[in-house]
Amino acid sequence: MKKEEYQVVFEISDQEQTGRIVNSEGIKPYFFAPEVERKDAPRLPRVAEVEVTRHYTRLAEMNLGVDHTFYPLGSCTMKYNPRFSLRLASHAGATDIHPLQPLDDLQGALEVLFHLEQMLAETVGLHAVTLMPAAGAHGELTGLLILAAYLRENGFTKKKKIIVPDTAHGTNPASCTMAGFEAVEVKSGPEGFVRAKDVESMIDDETAGIMLTNPNTFGIFERDFKKIAHMVHEAGGLVYMDGANMNALLGIVRPGDMGADIVQLNLHKTFGTPHGGGGPGSGPVAVRDFLEPFLPGERIVKKDGKFVLEKRAHTIGRVRAFPGHFAVAVQALAYMIRLGSDGLKRVAEIAVLNARYLRALLEKHFYMPYATETLHEFVITDKYQKEKKGITALDMAKALLDRGFHPPTVYFPITVQGAIMIEPTETESKETLEAFARALLEIAASEPEEVKKSPQNTPVGRLDEVGAARNPRLRYTFPEG
Repeated sequence: MKKEEYQVVFEISDQEQTGRIVNSEGIKPYFFAPEVERKDAPRLPRVAEVEVTRHYTRLAEMNLGVDHTFYPLGSCTMKYNPRFSLRLASHAGATDIHPLQPLDDLQGALEVLFHLEQMLAETVGLHAVTLMPAAGAHGELTGLLILAAYLRENGFTKKKKIIVPDTAHGTNPASCTMAGFEAVEVKSGPEGFVRAKDVESMIDDETAGIMLTNPNTFGIFERDFKKIAHMVHEAGGLVYMDGANMNALLGIVRPGDMGADIVQLNLHKTFGTPHGGGGPGSGPVAVRDFLEPFLPGERIVKKDGKFVLEKRAHTIGRVRAFPGHFAVAVQALAYMIRLGSDGLKRVAEIAVLNARYLRALLEKHFYMPYATETLHEFVITDKYQKEKKGITALDMAKALLDRGFHPPTVYFPITVQGAIMIEPTETESKETLEAFARALLEIAASEPEEVKKSPQNTPVGRLDEVGAARNPRLRYTFPEG
């Protein structure tokens, strides 16, 4: 690439050019109040249409995503989104409607949402689902607000503590706090999962519930889940399961059957819909029957052959304006119908198979914090490479960029020093997994001086990440004069 391809649009601006000619004839000017009017014209870039098109196309080509290459982010299931469901979501019936239309005009849309709720409830073994939350963490907060409302309604006002494992997703403690609870940490056992005896010692009259991610952040199944759920229920608390890793359990294990009362799902992880920068995510929440009256907003029910919206007696209120990202719901429903129950089970089986195969290729060459078998993801560390050559997890992540791979999550979970967290998902081929493993092994065997220079084949080299975080440059600074 030439240097000019790295320029921002202001740097390629030429005041003699224009990208669009606007005919202002017949447009009535609008005057703002003097106190809010600008004194000077905005310094907007002037770029010809062809140049601005090329500029943003180059920027788009510099982005790396799951459509470009293997994307093994262990902290977030990133798998290929099938195009058949994307096409369905682009249909006029999905794009040319508005949630404020009369319900008679929205019967097809309501039916889509209704059936998706039912299928998700069946998948997790619970009774009712809300599609309203806009993302996984939003679903966490919604689930805990439901839990809090249930406790208040039943007079359990002293229950303020939520037990949260050290392997939990990072947003779990924050969701507890925002919902008015106190997060109390329980340590994982030596095999990488939470032990029932450790939880039992923490339960008291103030215990409102527990949040368990299963499989947990190490990719290890929480084998004491049912025992823990029973103990929490005996103490009058509820069991919340973070379902972000549900990709490992589809069609094999249902959280409701294990004792979970509330489960948040991530359509943009498990059910083949896109991730996005703040959207279009979707974090539905499933609950047991006695919690259904507390679900947010209006519920979709079928009466006299029509779908209508009903408000529940103890609803926590809306957690967003409308029932959810409709286009995402269309894609998730299409994904589930296309695969069917057998296909969804196959998703989990191949996701686990891929992760275990990749682990087998790497585990003799990298330190693993736990010998326990893993499911859909696993964690290796930089311990051997750091001790022998001074190569860190970050060095290896940067070197993977030079080899055409997006790096996995590094330094998470924070309970493991030098962690490299890898999740291949079911959409990757055996050849891709082997190529990724070869790249990691090649990096581990390389001279440290070369690895520490990485990345060398990307538009920019290694950045000062600490400096960028502490002193971010969020706007363009015009040169003086």
